Amino acid sequence: MNPRNRIFLALPGVLLATVAVPVTAQEGARPLKVFILAGQSNMQGHASLSTLESMAADPKTAPLLKEMLGPNGKPRVCDRVWISSVGCRGDAYSDLTEQKGKLTTGFGPGKDKFGPEYLFGITMEKHLGEPILLIKTSWGGRSLHTDFRPPSAGPYVWSDYELAQCKRRGDDLEKNKADKIKATGLFYRHMIEHVKKVLADIKRVVPDYDAKQGYELAGFVWFQGFNDLVSDWTYEKRMKPGGYDQYTELMEHLIRDVRKDLSAPKLPVVIGVMGIGGVKEGNKPPQSYFRQAQAAPASLVEFKGNVLAVETAPFWDDELDALQQRWERFESKVNQEAKKNPKWTREEKDAARKKAIAENFTPEDLKRLRGISNGGYHYLGAAKIMAPIGKAFAEGMKELCKTSK
Repeated sequence: MNPRNRIFLALPGVLLATVAVPVTAQEGARPLKVFILAGQSNMQGHASLSTLESMAADPKTAPLLKEMLGPNGKPRVCDRVWISSVGCRGDAYSDLTEQKGKLTTGFGPGKDKFGPEYLFGITMEKHLGEPILLIKTSWGGRSLHTDFRPPSAGPYVWSDYELAQCKRRGDDLEKNKADKIKATGLFYRHMIEHVKKVLADIKRVVPDYDAKQGYELAGFVWFQGFNDLVSDWTYEKRMKPGGYDQYTELMEHLIRDVRKDLSAPKLPVVIGVMGIGGVKEGNKPPQSYFRQAQAAPASLVEFKGNVLAVETAPFWDDELDALQQRWERFESKVNQEAKKNPKWTREEKDAARKKAIAENFTPEDLKRLRGISNGGYHYLGAAKIMAPIGKAFAEGMKELCKTSK
């Protein structure tokens, strides 16, 4: 490798990873730090701005909220962090519509939502004290075993169990196989293509970018897993130890392939380990086995010091989850009652509902419910959960910066 294309970031007592950049950095200039954030719906982020208020009431998250809000009390716009994001808008499952600009909220699947990118960017900006570019590629409902399947993992292999299930359901097996071939690796390719597109013309996203300063691929954050967790066809033994070993293997291929395709052989990688349901869910299958499978690549000698698994379960809120479940049971009961009285007018239904709410929930309960905007599989759409996760990913990346060589 040309020595002029080796970029080092010097901080007091810290040496970051060395990665190749396709442009020559001007002598003495700091290269633009580029971080890639990829995954499925939880990387998109379903935390609604309506849930920000709940952060203020919790001593653990109130300080984070202060970092997120500007002097006007609204989510601040980062002066030195830019973002290019695909996958969040349109149908949020296959769309390639790009959002770009200075980092703020609204880069989730909706103008009023945000994901890990917001606190990740805020935290890294504070840590580095220099310009940053985030490239976010995330699509909802996408698996690693098929949609993000990395090239070196080879084609999807149908197990005897899956073939038997198709036969039992009377599926058109040839059509299923053709559809699988078409889908395999599609979103891995979309991810790599978008990253390369942005890097080929950074000024399009970062208007004051100077090509003479160069750029550094400084890290990759992966936050995905729900579709693999629940895939009992692909992972037929998922309720047993080792049932998700294939996921571990796919993650290892993913890391190697991303590094190869982006010419960054030691690219620091943070793996966001699923934490839906909190710590307690991590003590029982299938989540216990899946979380182990997600974290396993970080223990490989090959990845020592440049891959880190970051647990998200500690940021789950058990009390908020319990309140959400109470509310769902309540909604079900109210709906059943309404069905028993089909002649009720809308006014009568609304009155009955209002009375039932008052009988079952305190004003404090109702206030806390405003901290929820989505289902448990999306971390309740709660800012007080999503914001700390974004910060934890940045803290993990900072840790890798200290150990990578």
